Amino acid sequence: MAHVVTSKCVGCKFTDCVTVCPVACFYEVENQLLIHPQECIDCMACVDECPVHAIYAETDVPPEFQSDIELNATEATRVQESGQAAIETKKDPLPTAAARKAELGLLN
Repeated sequence: MAHVVTSKCVGCKFTDCVTVCPVACFYEVENQLLIHPQECIDCMACVDECPVHAIYAETDVPPEFQSDIELNATEATRVQESGQAAIETKKDPLPTAAARKAELGLLN
């Protein structure tokens, strides 16, 4: 079982999660991060690190985010196969991250 980055990450792209990942299974696309399901070892280290609570165990993904399971699998594979390496270091979040976090009802 892998973990999944849900669409809560869209517009944020906080990378706190990648710094605790022991296997480098995070990939990035323009507006969010993704977890490669074949590389994730289900350690759960990333879950508590996400400032917007966008990461769930695959079996715990809420109904409204079920399509993100397939999105992570297909897009992370596509990005990896394109030659882009996994993201392993913290980067600045997107300029829209603070507004997105507030939109999700989360305090700074």
